[in-house]
Amino acid sequence: MKYRKLGRSGLTVSEICLGTMTFGGEGFWRVIGAQDQSVADALVKNAVDKGVNFIDTANVYSNGLSEQILGQSIKNLGLPRDELVIATKVFGRPMLAPPGQSVQGTPEQLRRFANPNTWGLSRKHILDAIDASLERLGLDYVDLYQTHAFDPITPIEETLETFDEIVRSGRARYIGICNNAAWQLAKALGISAAKGLARFESAQMYYSIAGRDLEREITPLAKEEGFRSCPGGPLAGGFLSGKFTRDGGPNDARRTAFDFPPVDKEKAFDIIDVMRPMRKRAAHPSRKSRSPGCCASRKSPASSSARRTEAQLENNIAASEVSLTADELSALNKGVGAEAGISRLDDRAPGRRSAQGALVRTPRRRVSDRAAARSFVTAA
Repeated sequence: MKYRKLGRSGLTVSEICLGTMTFGGEGFWRVIGAQDQSVADALVKNAVDKGVNFIDTANVYSNGLSEQILGQSIKNLGLPRDELVIATKVFGRPMLAPPGQSVQGTPEQLRRFANPNTWGLSRKHILDAIDASLERLGLDYVDLYQTHAFDPITPIEETLETFDEIVRSGRARYIGICNNAAWQLAKALGISAAKGLARFESAQMYYSIAGRDLEREITPLAKEEGFRSCPGGPLAGGFLSGKFTRDGGPNDARRTAFDFPPVDKEKAFDIIDVMRPMRKRAAHPSRKSRSPGCCASRKSPASSSARRTEAQLENNIAASEVSLTADELSALNKGVGAEAGISRLDDRAPGRRSAQGALVRTPRRRVSDRAAARSFVTAA
């Protein structure tokens, strides 16, 4: 297992992060996964035995049951707390039905669903949520506390000041952000710096070889500001696992019941076609189950995804040791003939203009930077 620093902090995390969105299966979440306590214990033990120290959950997963199961697994297995990096998230509204479908539940569930103070990033909800998460986990603190989404009605200053209070109180060691635009993250980092508040050290967002949008603005921002992105869903919700073809996929696959995250399927199938020869050449079976784009990426400290079986977990962990060849990377990034540009982002501003500006404004004596800028423009 390889390990990386989390942003500018001194915290070290495993390159593979065990996601626990499949733990529990309460209500709507059953379509994603329904691992009970015994299965969760086995997954956590296997991951830790293989060197994984980073485990991620959220207060909204199975409406809190995921946190409870994870905390019980830590107790059942007798895992040393100081050897683990436990992350959870705040924001989530209780999910009682898939997006777009009518909400159904008990009177209590419906009441809480309708209450605007039971979700979001207000001071009230964050302080309520961290205490509730710690109680479910059975822990005194979490190592990484993350916003799960952007809250448009709560001032970011209120959120950051509350997070800073939680860090100072010892209930969280570091803070992170998920599913935000680059400008929102940049604004938050600026406010933290100006006010001397705890800053976001990580950004967990969807990133795969079929969805490289983070490279437009989040990746350059991460490099500039020193935080690290934690790609979530490197297999695009199982779409890139090899189970799906243009003719369909298995009926019991999670993606069949819950088609998320959004993927340009025709483009993704073209990418899979390019990846297929790589799988045949690969000596290690993990290379057929892990996104080549994430295998090759060394920009991020950890790749987080939820596993439903131990076989999936084994393949993902083993993928940490896989490196793609230069030719394989070139094929994925550029393709050949009709497949040119098979996975790379299309040529549009502002990314291309920013790279051109870097090329023009870079002093000649900084040859390496100038060459890098030129390469970026050429690739873009």
